[in-house]
Amino acid sequence: MNYIVFDLEWNQSAEGKECSVEHMPFEIIEIGAVKLNGQMKQISEFHRLVRPKAYKEMHFKISEVTHMDMEELCKKGQPFQVVMEDFLNWCGEDEYIFCIWGSMDLTELQRNMTYHGMEIPFPRPLLYYDVQKLYSLEYSDGKSRISLDHAVEQLELNQERPFHRALDDAVYTGRTLRHINMEEYGKYSSIDYYRLPKRGCSYQLKFPEYSKYVSGEFDCKEEILKDKEISDIICVKCSRMLRKKIRWFSSNQKFYFCLAVCPEHGYMKGKIRMKKSEDGSFFAVKTTKLVGEEGAAYVEQKKEETKKKRAERNKAKKSGKAAEAAE
Repeated sequence: MNYIVFDLEWNQSAEGKECSVEHMPFEIIEIGAVKLNGQMKQISEFHRLVRPKAYKEMHFKISEVTHMDMEELCKKGQPFQVVMEDFLNWCGEDEYIFCIWGSMDLTELQRNMTYHGMEIPFPRPLLYYDVQKLYSLEYSDGKSRISLDHAVEQLELNQERPFHRALDDAVYTGRTLRHINMEEYGKYSSIDYYRLPKRGCSYQLKFPEYSKYVSGEFDCKEEILKDKEISDIICVKCSRMLRKKIRWFSSNQKFYFCLAVCPEHGYMKGKIRMKKSEDGSFFAVKTTKLVGEEGAAYVEQKKEETKKKRAERNKAKKSGKAAEAAE
């Protein structure tokens, strides 16, 4: 299998978010990529500039970081469709997986394809390697995220290229990927959320310590928690249906937590993130994770804090109503 390590540079509305094109806040202006074979040896590279269509003025921050300008893009850039077709042809027919630093580039790539009326040929679900996450898993706590230039510095890699241009950043991401133990961490692929499962379907991934579930779309958040497949908790080790010690709760209507217990493997923490899809519908990302006493105590503490805040809000409401009645 080949590794397609790519990076994008994009422009955005120079007049602020309120003037952004709907469903495409960032317009790709440069694509850079390197292809690594199964032995992590670089065998090819790709680089193209894209002629802008949506945003004809360069945002000052983009110019400041990339040192590109509209004159260069208009003279040397090609239409996005042409560049994208060349990129897909370059990726080739052999099996490959995309590798990016972070999680944004694949989403923005597909948003730009949709804007330009292109068919998206990628599989569903689309799995990829977030090299930033893999780096954290191997060299840090698995949760923190650092910039690409800091990772390159920590690994003491050669820095003969500048940063913040697509091909240069793709080269550095590829070099960083070579320092990841893929036998150990290659199992931790990420899943793209741009194209969701059809309604009534789901994506499910299993990892050594946790599982991830991505739902199809729902019209409202309330419907999500009524779905039994989402609200159920299953042991990540033995796949047993578990009884909840703490039922689903939330303090902000965006994140929901629960705690279940497997008689064989111990505590399982459930977490649901409510997210909005491209068309304004809602979907859920549920993570079920094996945790110890500390993880279980975290959920219990969060539950108590939520109860306390709710009691305080209710008390404030009653006081407000009493004050209004007195007037």
